[in-house]
Amino acid sequence: MRYFIVDDDRASRVMLKQIIEDSGLGTVIGEARNGEDAIPQILMTQPEFVLIDLLMPKLDGIATVEHLIQNRFEGQFIMISQVVNKEMVGEAYEQGIDFFIHKPINRIEVENVLRKTTEQFRLKNSLLVIRQSLTSIEISEQKNHKATSRDHIQSILNDMGIVGEIGSEDIIAIIETLLAHQHKIAPLPPLKELYEEIAAVTKTTPDEILKESKAIEQRVRRTILAAMINLANLGVVDYTNSEFEYYAPRYFDFKEIRQLMKQIEDHGNRKAKVNIKKFIQVLYSDILTKLN
Repeated sequence: MRYFIVDDDRASRVMLKQIIEDSGLGTVIGEARNGEDAIPQILMTQPEFVLIDLLMPKLDGIATVEHLIQNRFEGQFIMISQVVNKEMVGEAYEQGIDFFIHKPINRIEVENVLRKTTEQFRLKNSLLVIRQSLTSIEISEQKNHKATSRDHIQSILNDMGIVGEIGSEDIIAIIETLLAHQHKIAPLPPLKELYEEIAAVTKTTPDEILKESKAIEQRVRRTILAAMINLANLGVVDYTNSEFEYYAPRYFDFKEIRQLMKQIEDHGNRKAKVNIKKFIQVLYSDILTKLN
């Protein structure tokens, strides 16, 4: 197992590193004295476990964990704390902290906690391997069937990391509506008309349709923004990533992607202008190409 330690107390970092390596639990691949310094290193190295102090200057442990999760870090967190505060502990659990190590640091407690997290990690990986095996069987079976428009759309949305977003179903409905009407690639009908047509499938009165069409627009906007953030994260880590190279300049205003990348590097808010029409236009064009 690979560990990263974030603690403003150098003595604690040294002690934890010694316990981890002496007990054969794994390797400490990096350390930092505060959250701000830790975030870019953790996202770059992707350790299995992050041992992180609850109270630190600049950026505390909970805020650091929140930043890492927002940036799609999938490792596990172990909180280090000498503070016994139910509210803070509760907030830590809400952010995804599964285990705590108490200060002053005790070798037996550290070894026990890290062995438990290692067992949990290996179990999770075993389940992932089983799931991947089942998925490969499903994919093999699906090769015998012709891919539908929905399959193609979901594949593209999956590449952008948004196939599970609530607005992805609205995007699929928009593309399928365009296909049903056999629209040419350009110009597309006004988005408002598309929203209202989709809303009319489940709503009846004009007021209900108007309200639902506005909700569809908001869901689509949030989902496309999520795609932009995902691609910007890919660009920060690897500018030559194939998904980033293809989707970022093609589906979006690239200056907005660059702005998001800068915000991510500066640990700022994720804000950008969303061009829904361009996204739908390019997606529809790609689906027509795949179907033909």
